[in-house]
Order: sequence, then C-alpha cells, then structure tokens
Amino acid sequence: MTSRAEGVREGAAGLRREGALGGTVRIFLGEALAIPTGLLTAAFLTRRLGPDVYGLFALAATIVAWVSWSLGSVFARSTVKLVAQAHDWRPAGAVVLRAYLAVGLFAGGVLALLARPIADLLGEPALASGLRLFALDVPLFGLAHAHRNILVGTGGFTARAKGAAARWTARLVLIVALVGAGLSLTGAILGSIGASLVEIAVCRRYVRPPLRGAAPLALRDLVGYALPLLFAGLSLRVFDRLDLLALKALGGSAAQAGFYGAAQSAALLPGIFAVSFSPLVLSTLARALHEGREPAARALARDALRVAICLLPFAALISGAAPEVTTLVFGERFLPAARPLGLLIFAAMGLVLLSVSTAILVALGRPGLTLSLTAPLPLLALGGHLALIPRLGMLGAALVTTGFAALAAGAGLACVRAVWEVAPSAATLARSALLSALAYGLAASWPTPGVLVLLKLGLAGAALPLAFAALRELRADDLARARGLLRLPSASG
Repeated sequence: MTSRAEGVREGAAGLRREGALGGTVRIFLGEALAIPTGLLTAAFLTRRLGPDVYGLFALAATIVAWVSWSLGSVFARSTVKLVAQAHDWRPAGAVVLRAYLAVGLFAGGVLALLARPIADLLGEPALASGLRLFALDVPLFGLAHAHRNILVGTGGFTARAKGAAARWTARLVLIVALVGAGLSLTGAILGSIGASLVEIAVCRRYVRPPLRGAAPLALRDLVGYALPLLFAGLSLRVFDRLDLLALKALGGSAAQAGFYGAAQSAALLPGIFAVSFSPLVLSTLARALHEGREPAARALARDALRVAICLLPFAALISGAAPEVTTLVFGERFLPAARPLGLLIFAAMGLVLLSVSTAILVALGRPGLTLSLTAPLPLLALGGHLALIPRLGMLGAALVTTGFAALAAGAGLACVRAVWEVAPSAATLARSALLSALAYGLAASWPTPGVLVLLKLGLAGAALPLAFAALRELRADDLARARGLLRLPSASG
C-alpha cells in the first residue's frame, strides 16, 4: 500500500507535469474574473454608495491592499523558487504558511491600532472604523497568498486558478448581498474578508501545509533569500498605491479619491496578467536552470519579455476609449476618472514588464538587483506627487505614477540584458509602439456610446494579432515554440 508521504510526493510530481503555458492561461482566466466581477462590484457600489462613501471604501481598500500585498510579497518569489527546486515541497510550505500567519497577525494588529491616526491624517474620521474591520483581512490574505505560492511552485496551476476564480466570484456575491441588505460600507468590507476565506478553503483542497508540528526547513533558510525580495515587494506596493493616498493627503476630496479609485479599478487587467504570468515564468525558469537547461531558459526569458511588450497596444485601446469605459462602467458622475485611467493603464503595463524582468533576475539568483530596481520608486514618486498633485490634482498623481513605472520598466530590461544578455529586439519594440499609436488613435477617434464601446474594443483587440502578423512579429511557429519552451520537459523525459 502506498504510504501517505509517497502519495503526497506523487501528487506534487503530478502537479509539476502541468504545462506552464496552459497554467498561465488558466491562472489568467481565474484572475481575469477580477475584471468583470470587479467592474460589476464597482458599478454596484458607486451607484449604491455614491462618490463620498465609495471614496471611503476605495481608501480603506487601498490601504489594506497595500499592507496585504506587501505581506504577500514578503516570501512570494522565494517560496516559488524554493518549492520549484525541492523534491518535497512540504518543509518549505510549512515554514511559509506559519511565517505568513505570524507576519499577517502582526501587520493586521498594527493597522487596527493606527486606524485613527491614519484617518485623521487623511482628513476622514469616518474611515477609522472601516480600517479596523478591514484589518481582519490582512492575516487571511497572507494565508491565501501562501497557498497560492506553494501551488505555483509545485506546478498546481489549475488549483491556483480555481482559488482565484473562487475569490473574485465570492467577493462580488458577498458584497452585493451584504450591501444590498443595507450594511453599506461595512457590508462591502465584510464581503472582501469573506472572499479571502473562500480562497483559502478552495486552495486547501489541493495543498495542506501544516500550521503545527515540526518543520525541517529553518526559517532563516527562507528569510536569508527572501529579505531583499521583502523590501523590494514593500517598495513596489508602496509605489503602486501611493498616488491615491498622496492625492487625499494633499487636499483631495473624498469624491476625488472615489474617482481616482475607480480609475485604478478599471486599470486592473495588466496587473492581473502579471500576477498570472510572472510567478510561472519564475517557477519554470528556476526549475530549468536547476536542471542545467540554460539555452531553453534563455529562450523562455526572451519570449516572456516579448509577450509583455506586445501587450502595450491593448493598453492603448483602453486609454483611447477611457471616457466611454468610465461612463459605461461607473456612470456619468464618474467621468472625471477617465483622464487618470488613460494614464494609469500604461503605468500598469510598465509594472507588468518590471514584474517579468525581476522574475528573471530572481530565477538567476540576483534578488539584490530586484531590490535596486524597486527601492527608489516610493521616494521618487513621493517627490513627484508633492510637486504635481497641488498643481494638477488627479492628473498629476497619474502622471507621476506612469512616468516612474515606465522608467522602472526600462531599467528592468537593461538589468536583464546586462546580467544575462537577454533582451527583446528593437524591431519588437518598434512594432509594438507603432501599433499602440494606431490603436490609441482608433479608439479615441471612433465614438461609441454605451455598450457599443465593448464592440469597438473587441473588434480592435481581435485585429491586433492580425496586425502583428502582418508586421511579421507574430509567426505561425510562435505558439508551438512558446508551448515547448514554457513546458520545458525534463531531460529524462
């Protein structure tokens, strides 16, 4: 009879045999539910709560997401790398889960204690009670993130996708039900907390790292590699949400915070792709390099960067149609969100490229370079916000975030090229830039009121792969070659 330990090892081996290309698609589809469910949730809340109360929710959600995603970044990439290279994932998984829980409880407690000072700093006393309640989600999100990373490291991409799909679906259902029942801001927060519980329950059907008992892997083994990545993740999370908080702290109203928060919600798609794609690139590269298959790993890294760059025209479509998108999703009252959305979608694309670049650097064992790329961003952005927000308001905040995201993306490409001599071709950059300009011009000059904007975006988006093919950027063998590179079967077959 097969022992339980042998069964666990066989299960992990089976998970690893899933192709990473298919895994990217599955995780992206699971995380992409954040777009329809997030927009439906935002559309419901903006109409039900109005700009002021929705602005409070956006502020509370931003602060908690800032803390939670920073916590999620503490051990994320080190977990994926260590698990991907291990014969048995359980020692690393047990340490990671306990570390996430301990740090999450500490961070959630600190946030609850600081809720009143934060609310006073932002000039919104009513925010304090919402922050205290929302702080409960911090340790829960940490536990969910630990399970996500373990699943990616073991190759359990389908299970990871199911957890994401469950989270976003549950969030929509719970928020609509609770706010619809009259709980207002409290209901929206409780719905978000419930979504974390649902994701944990789904993920634990596939991997169950223990919270108790001995853990053979010492915590210092994880922390020693994770420390630079911890500060890199913290820096990126601070940069990613600093604009909204700076806007409010520098005199913006709750309504302006609501408009800007709506723009951030509408610019989610590139970030979802990064969450789906970058960890799989890291996992697959780490395993390939560990097995000595550097040529295939180089090809994967080059194609990963190429994919990220070729997504730029799709962001340009959304930017050009920003007024129509914001009106359709959030209503006429939220039309001021269009201008920041038109910029923030490009900021999100810059962070996608940075995410892929840093995943490659981590796989190469260069976490210090990742820290060097991200650590300056919050201070640079803060200086920019202090200079531009008092003059330009929401537009100034979006300009600063987009500008520094673009600079960081360029620096990431330069680092990968310097360290490993891997870079996208100049022709790829030129073709993507050309199609981006054409896509933006088409979307901006083709008026499509109401739901017709979806038809415009769909038709133009479907035409972009044909345009890439006409420019000889997309070739017939690309899909088969990418599938082979991303699966990277073991040398033993």
